[in-house]
Amino acid sequence: MNRAPQLLSGTAFALAAGLMWGLVFVAPLLLPHYSPALLAVGRYLAFGLICLPLALLDRLELQRLSHADWLVAVKLTLVGNFLYYLALAAAIQRAGNPLVSVIIGTLPVIIAIASNQRNAARDGRLPWRLLAPSLLLIAIGIGCVNQTEFSQLAQGETQRYVEGALIAFIALAAWTWYPIHNADWLRAHPDRNPRVWATAQGLVTLPISLLGLGLLWLWEGWQGGLAMPLGPDPLAFVGLMLAIGLFASWGGTLCWNEASQRLPTTLVGQLIVFETLAALAYGYLQRGHWPPALALLGVGLLVAGVIWALRVRPSPGPKPVH
Repeated sequence: MNRAPQLLSGTAFALAAGLMWGLVFVAPLLLPHYSPALLAVGRYLAFGLICLPLALLDRLELQRLSHADWLVAVKLTLVGNFLYYLALAAAIQRAGNPLVSVIIGTLPVIIAIASNQRNAARDGRLPWRLLAPSLLLIAIGIGCVNQTEFSQLAQGETQRYVEGALIAFIALAAWTWYPIHNADWLRAHPDRNPRVWATAQGLVTLPISLLGLGLLWLWEGWQGGLAMPLGPDPLAFVGLMLAIGLFASWGGTLCWNEASQRLPTTLVGQLIVFETLAALAYGYLQRGHWPPALALLGVGLLVAGVIWALRVRPSPGPKPVH
């Protein structure tokens, strides 16, 4: 069977997801006075509200989901949405966009290694001797971009910078777990529409977000902090949350689900590099200057690593033992 159409369409969907997910890296910088918790709750409250009319269109498909399916959606939402974005926003506000982007950019390496061991029987095994050059190119590219950020670190910012890096590793762990387990469900249910699964995840964010907003409202009122529920710049906050709720949360999840059904988990995990590239591009646009030459070299190596990975074909994995 010719896998080329699946490979091409899956890669295109992964690219679209990366471009939309990259938007979330600039939101904490555009709203620096908002806490990471309020940004996370606002984003996923918007995501849940956007999914309500979509759920009406897909209500028959949503009714096919079992209680176990909804439980999986809740777990994916708590780890891959709330924990991930809470840590991501906190890290970006402390250490800046490029550093956090490249830490998250190690995901292709980590997911490829994890899923190549975990899912070999299902997806086939990508031979390490063929996969290693791709992973090495990606790792060196990430190192080049990271070096430019360390070289520009101002005096007195070291502690905050290190805190941001450490928090970014929490986000990294959450987003290592999410795509692997999300792909598990999608590959186990090839008859289900990825759009419906994205909508289901959006629906479960709504009650969780409302609960989180209520708790934050009580906390800020007790602390005498931000004016709740919309903070000091309501129009900017609502507009930005709706934009990333629609594009980054629902649109990005939909495109990623489509890619996950078409591609082996090891390969689709490497394509998360598109999110890193988009986040870096948006970050430098927000700063208003071109990235340094070393950073551009790193971006080139990242792209080369992805292109190399797309040329690798999985060999049949070991047959499961019954």
